[in-house]
Amino acid sequence: MPRYFPHMLSLALTLLLVPALPPCAQAQVIKSGPSSCPGVALTFDLCPVRKGAGYDQDLIDYLIEQKIPATFFMSGKWMAKHDQQVQALLQVPFFEIGTHGEVHAHLPLHSADEQKQEILGPVRLLKTKYHHDATLFRPPYGEFNDDTVDVARTLGLQFILWNVVSGDPDPTITAIQIEDRLKRTVRKGSVIVMHANGKGRHTHEVVQDLQEHLLPERRLTPMTMSDLLACKQAVP
Repeated sequence: MPRYFPHMLSLALTLLLVPALPPCAQAQVIKSGPSSCPGVALTFDLCPVRKGAGYDQDLIDYLIEQKIPATFFMSGKWMAKHDQQVQALLQVPFFEIGTHGEVHAHLPLHSADEQKQEILGPVRLLKTKYHHDATLFRPPYGEFNDDTVDVARTLGLQFILWNVVSGDPDPTITAIQIEDRLKRTVRKGSVIVMHANGKGRHTHEVVQDLQEHLLPERRLTPMTMSDLLACKQAVP
């Protein structure tokens, strides 16, 4: 079984306890863009970390230098410790900012009201402190239940997951292994999940390989999440 989040065992136990979502709720969860769209979304989670800077400056610098569109999902706890980085990311015109829960909680283990507060935390912070309206939401660990979907819909948030797992937080895999995985799975409309909080030791290297080799070879264009969903192809 491929390794990804350190809490995969917890996720597996949670999924056993949470009933399967009905088709109507599943339709609200976005995992990819149109399969006819010649673009991919490079998405980066900014989860809180216990050690380290919590920010991959080299990765961000590369994205800016190469003018690569990207979407970042920030947790409230992460934002509270990275004010300068939040402001810097918001100023890049080809970056898009979404939210990732307040403290990176396991949402299905909480009531609907508790989930609402967890989801609203960073949305409010972005609005009140940074004057930014966040419309994209990604649940921590990719975990959710019916309540999560309903709360996000009530709040007017687009519920964003992914269909391509980079596995970049796993300290046991190499850049080549990640790149090989992406070669097998990336296609038109893909949403790739990665990390910009320093947890991915090879994320910068992998993104550089995507930009210089894999995407050009497949005639794919990096896009923000919203542009991918609208299938707005970048102008060469």
